[in-house]
Amino acid sequence: MGAAIGLDGVDKAYLDRDTGTTRHVLHDFSLRVEPGELVAVVGASGTGKSTLLHLVAGLEQPDRGTVTAGTGQPRFGVVFQQPRLLDWIPVERNVDLAAGVAGATPDDVRQVLDDVGLTAVKGAYPPALTGGQRQRVAVARAFVVRPEIVLLDEPFGALDEVTARRLRLLLQDLWLREPRTGLLVTRNVLEAAFLADRVIVLADQPARIVREYRIVRPRPRTPDDPALFDLHREIVADRQRGSGSAARWSR
Repeated sequence: MGAAIGLDGVDKAYLDRDTGTTRHVLHDFSLRVEPGELVAVVGASGTGKSTLLHLVAGLEQPDRGTVTAGTGQPRFGVVFQQPRLLDWIPVERNVDLAAGVAGATPDDVRQVLDDVGLTAVKGAYPPALTGGQRQRVAVARAFVVRPEIVLLDEPFGALDEVTARRLRLLLQDLWLREPRTGLLVTRNVLEAAFLADRVIVLADQPARIVREYRIVRPRPRTPDDPALFDLHREIVADRQRGSGSAARWSR
């Protein structure tokens, strides 16, 4: 089921060297993700979404407050907006490198390539792949390590909507097979509602939680569910109003 994620009273600021001013990205920010829960954080560019992921992954340290991710050294799987593949080695080897670091086996590699629909192109090199195939490699690389925590940073933001929809369905299928703890940051409200158990809406810097939606609709979900579009309108309206309340969405 994965491991819990916690941020408690976190501050994070950066110095703008051009202007000499301090930019406060997070201030007294708290959030908890329960084991096996997938939480989506929605906000405009510059609201601190990626900073949250960097803090959880240990790539950055908070200026104040505490950040916890599981116990000990949990295994992370990370999917970025750009797949960041090694173009000079084939697909299977790209995934195998991640597997080796985590102690996964060749059978694990073959299985995850089959899971994401890449068996037929496992010997191809990344430059020969479509954008969607490249992102499938990135997903395979993240899941082959059998992660306890999955971090998703605008994973389908660079893809056309048809391809992105296919990959959202793929990600949902992987989650149904084995739930993990996940934190997704995205500007796409529909994507958040489709994938997540809970949607957190951020206001502009310093980031604060404007509203929280608990998505209680069962999985598997369908991208064309009219209720998803209802939620999209509701979130947009709330951001415009700057509401500070919480909501439970189950239509």
